[in-house]
Amino acid sequence: MTLQTQLEKLDRHLARFREGGILNLIDGKDAEGSGGTFQTHSPVDESLIATVARGTATDIDRAAEAAKAAFPAWAALSGDKRKAVLHRIADGIEARAEEIALCECWDTGQAWRFMSKAALRGAENFRYFADLAPSARDGKTLPTKDHLNVTSRRPIGPVGVITPWNTPFMLSTWKIAPALAAGCTVVHKPAEFSPLTARLLAEIAQEAGLPPGVLNLVNGFGEDAGRALTEHPAIKAIGFVGESRTGSMIMKQGADTLKRVHFELGGKNPVVVFDDADIERALDAVIFMIYSLNGERCTSSSRLLVQESIAEEFQARLVERVNRIRVGHPLDPETEMGPLIHKTHFDKVTFYVDIGKADGATLAAGGMRVGDKGWFVRPTLFTGATPQMRIAQEEVFGPFLTSLTFRDEAEALEIANSTAYGLTGYLWTNDLTRALRFSEALEAGMIWVNSENVRHLPTPFGGVKASGIGRDGGDWSFEFYMEQKNTAFALGNHKIQRLGA
Repeated sequence: MTLQTQLEKLDRHLARFREGGILNLIDGKDAEGSGGTFQTHSPVDESLIATVARGTATDIDRAAEAAKAAFPAWAALSGDKRKAVLHRIADGIEARAEEIALCECWDTGQAWRFMSKAALRGAENFRYFADLAPSARDGKTLPTKDHLNVTSRRPIGPVGVITPWNTPFMLSTWKIAPALAAGCTVVHKPAEFSPLTARLLAEIAQEAGLPPGVLNLVNGFGEDAGRALTEHPAIKAIGFVGESRTGSMIMKQGADTLKRVHFELGGKNPVVVFDDADIERALDAVIFMIYSLNGERCTSSSRLLVQESIAEEFQARLVERVNRIRVGHPLDPETEMGPLIHKTHFDKVTFYVDIGKADGATLAAGGMRVGDKGWFVRPTLFTGATPQMRIAQEEVFGPFLTSLTFRDEAEALEIANSTAYGLTGYLWTNDLTRALRFSEALEAGMIWVNSENVRHLPTPFGGVKASGIGRDGGDWSFEFYMEQKNTAFALGNHKIQRLGA
């Protein structure tokens, strides 16, 4: 496989979008945007990928009403039949996995070595929740002396899904697959920076036999299409992945309609390395979890906390490795890091380089642009930082690592918990009791001990503090997309108080 071969394949896949643009899909039909069009460009060379239908409140209203109309029949469909449809969607994803991966690389700048498997993970998401669909409504039997309580679940109704630009296809499947398995209908508003693969997913679902109106796609911007979705009275819940500030805005916008929300938001996640850790494995994990996916991941370990006794050696080896990371064209199989998504984001990341220098931290690696075309930046590492610095407190969301040192367990915990965020934490130690103590006290929704982030679909995924509300994964997803009902049956003639007798 060569870069030229990859580019030729990509060109064939993009030809139809260059000619006809990326359309919305509402009630099973292609639709123009009532707001005209906008353009999406590749972060690789700033070239035009396609024009995109720009949805507004008008389009969102049509999509929401289509989802509302389709809901009763989809919700009434047996779990086995929904399972069959979702498995066919997974089949379609696998059949077009290469197309999805190539488009994702070109649209987002993510390296092929990571995106080549992203579509297959999306198919796994659909298969996992497809298999749960027949039992999604199952409840519990909760007897008392006088009553038999029987619980059940029902899909909440039409829902809105708003997904980010960093790994858009996979994250879309995390949200959409459980919603469909539960019996909900969906209006999907993808990020405007990366609309390509959302269109591919909508096409695959339609080809798999998903009824019209069950999955609707409306492209557009947050201030019009996004806001209209979060405020629409027919939409009963919003699943959102993105910035914490945007999550706060969505909560306000949905308040008047008492909309249920599920937020997977930002992070400033610590990776804590004690002096008794397996240093080789810890070094590999530290590098992988901040520089893979261009550092544009909510679960990245963007703060390194390393014990003073090993800090000098660990940081020296870290600098050496970071300087060897291969930055290049995302479709080149040798590339380890591609360009950042957009000039806006490139400017944000490089601005934090200036902030780190101004605050007195040491720029130990990277921090500069690569080339004069596209939004490439060298992987960046700051050492000598203190916990109060902005680069140790604020989410950069790029290939940007801030290294701090600590004396002992108590100081490490204090530093780790000292931010507004609480999504993930990573702990490297061979002391079992310390691992138990530290993970229990760490303010994070997910913690990995002696491991990088390895996702297991049945486990709860989500954060605390400013990192989110709610959990994805397994039955936790159904708790969001479904309503609980309890029915109590009297087992006999229990005593009822007689008033006014």
